[in-house]
Amino acid sequence: MESYKREFIEFMVESDVLKFGEFTLKSGRKSPFFMNAGAYVTGTQLRKLGEYYAKAIHDTYGLEFDVLFGPAYKGIPLTVAATMAISELYGRDIRYCSNRKEVKDHGDTGILLGSKLKSGDRVVIIEDVTTSGKSIEETFPIIKAQADVEVKGLMVSLNRMEVGKSGEKSALDEIRDLYGFAASAIVTMEEVVEYLYNKPYNGKIVIDDTLKTAIDTYYEQYGV
Repeated sequence: MESYKREFIEFMVESDVLKFGEFTLKSGRKSPFFMNAGAYVTGTQLRKLGEYYAKAIHDTYGLEFDVLFGPAYKGIPLTVAATMAISELYGRDIRYCSNRKEVKDHGDTGILLGSKLKSGDRVVIIEDVTTSGKSIEETFPIIKAQADVEVKGLMVSLNRMEVGKSGEKSALDEIRDLYGFAASAIVTMEEVVEYLYNKPYNGKIVIDDTLKTAIDTYYEQYGV
């Protein structure tokens, strides 16, 4: 596992973004873990988060793209942080773009924030986590309606590795099949469990035998 992936797993735990316990998801599933990217609230956290996204995007899609697109609302700070990190780490000036939830009819009009999309633009979409693919379902038509762009791929922070709406494939695999572009993550839950299981971190065991059993049981029902 790359060093930045190990650092990112620790970063999620330190930031109280990745939690373990008993949680009810929007889908109604009872999950032993929960991720909330809204817990990244400080300048230091956002700077580090942007760097992890930048490294994962670089390793997965390279730097031959023009725009980083983040669906509203959580995708907005992600795109800003990641484009800044790409500039600082790799010297590549990527434009950022996000959608509005409502079309603005005065001043800076339209459905988009940040850069406008132009025909021929190569776009990478960035999100926090994808469980059902619903946000892509909403934003992909918006992106394609603005200009004739090429979507190179999607990058999320955590691949939950569970079945999507079809009940057969993961949400990321469903996105690949439905929209025809790649979908990847900085880390997978498999990597998280492998790294944290029965290993002391900050003086305690984050994933002990009991929690590991709960995670295994969850994936027996919902995993892919």
